[in-house]
Amino acid sequence: MWCNPGTCHNSSNTIVDRGAGRLRTALRVRLLQHTYRPEELVAAAARLCYSSSGIDEIMEGLGAENAAGFITMLTEVGHESPVEHVSFTFGIEGVSRSLLAQITRHRIASYSVKSQRWVREGQFEYIIPPEIDAIPEAREIFLEAMREDQKRYDALADLLYTRHLEVLKEKGKPESEARREARTRAIEDARYVLPNACETKMVVTMNARSLYNFFRLRCCNRAQWEIRQLADEMLKLVRQVAPNLFKKAGPSCYVLGKCPEGKMTCGKSKEVQEKYRELQ
Repeated sequence: MWCNPGTCHNSSNTIVDRGAGRLRTALRVRLLQHTYRPEELVAAAARLCYSSSGIDEIMEGLGAENAAGFITMLTEVGHESPVEHVSFTFGIEGVSRSLLAQITRHRIASYSVKSQRWVREGQFEYIIPPEIDAIPEAREIFLEAMREDQKRYDALADLLYTRHLEVLKEKGKPESEARREARTRAIEDARYVLPNACETKMVVTMNARSLYNFFRLRCCNRAQWEIRQLADEMLKLVRQVAPNLFKKAGPSCYVLGKCPEGKMTCGKSKEVQEKYRELQ
């Protein structure tokens, strides 16, 4: 069972800036759905592991307080398999194709992504890295690159469309069918000039154990800034609906109480731990 979509949670940390011809976009994350009463289901799975209860009894008497106790016990003994029974589905937009390449490395998850093959980028939006945005000269170089990429994309899409349409009509394709196929063929090749900064949208589903791993790696200060920002927003959302389940979720230094990165540490583990204790 799933949450009522009307009660789903949203997170957005900046606004869209369309001023001065700049199509900057902002991160927006929405928790679309999640397993119904996730903490109680995890507790029921744990009860089956540690008691003689049968499947007809494992859900009996599992209120929030009892569920919290089971989850604390699982955390203390490091038994994570019961948390795999609950999943969370996020709607994500305002992220770059660069981020897409990173998040899909988390393979125990399901992804549906806006297609650049089927959807023409009439005017693509983009993400500006903060370090570039902070330097006027760097920002202008970046913006000029975005404008140039759009022009090249449009020119290629138009040229390829014209050529494909001509060939398809010569082969006897009906007009409407030829136009549709020519359009698809054109944009699937024109997309190769689009930048990593190009904005994309996705729906992502992960079970709670996969989210634990995702947060350990991507909330870390050593993670790239954009996916760390996304991970923080996702963690805030799941803590709202399953506070006990995700109370100890976060970067490795928060989970373990110390940084495991050795010489690669950011040197700020105490600050990071405090941040994730207070993250709401």
